[in-house]
Amino acid sequence: MLKAYPHLKDQEARNHLGKFGVSGPLALQPLYTLSGGQKSRVAFAKLTFTKPHLLLLDEPSNHLDIDAVDALIEGLALFKGGVLMVSHDQYLIESTVNELWMCEGGQVNPFHGTFEEYKARLRTMRT
Repeated sequence: MLKAYPHLKDQEARNHLGKFGVSGPLALQPLYTLSGGQKSRVAFAKLTFTKPHLLLLDEPSNHLDIDAVDALIEGLALFKGGVLMVSHDQYLIESTVNELWMCEGGQVNPFHGTFEEYKARLRTMRT
């Protein structure tokens, strides 16, 4: 965080990292010593620090362990902007989104229904 934002005070960086589950001694470790999931948490912390209006996420839970996915869900819940996410991770989708969209017939439209209904619709489209 401090390399990405040199003007940042140490405590500000640690506070922001803490929102993504990187706290205490973990926040002081060099990045190369962290696990893949922990590195992802740091990446999301860096990404959201400037308070962008919109995050575009393509399969953000790929290669994350369940703890890292939970940290991502918590981080997205705290995020004040919009999020456009493409994902096949049902747990992530059901835990974060308030609107599903469906690509069908060359168009993208809101899908009014549950994720289970969405999956059922996809199954009927394949047959």
